[in-house]
Amino acid sequence: MPKDPVVLLPRLQQLLTQMGENIRLARLRRKLSAARVAERAAISRNTLHAIEQGASTVSMGAYLQVLFVLGLEKTILELAADDVLGRKLQDANLVVSMRAPKQSSGE
Repeated sequence: MPKDPVVLLPRLQQLLTQMGENIRLARLRRKLSAARVAERAAISRNTLHAIEQGASTVSMGAYLQVLFVLGLEKTILELAADDVLGRKLQDANLVVSMRAPKQSSGE
């Protein structure tokens, strides 16, 4: 039974498209052919083309394989690394359990 296609909001599709374009530009800067990158990543040229188009149907593993071939695999760690909103939410829920003792004015 085939899976239902992933339906993304337009803004999310734009982000995937931009990521695909960034991957394509990284490949071109390295002067690597699509066939060479696909072979090294153990994927088909069609899958690489889909990645460079920002297809949501391609697995994260295939994206990561291509990043590895380009020497960019560690950039995946930058995803959600700077979670400003999460930290603000966490800090808002911090409860002060003990207060520091008051200082006497005679010291």
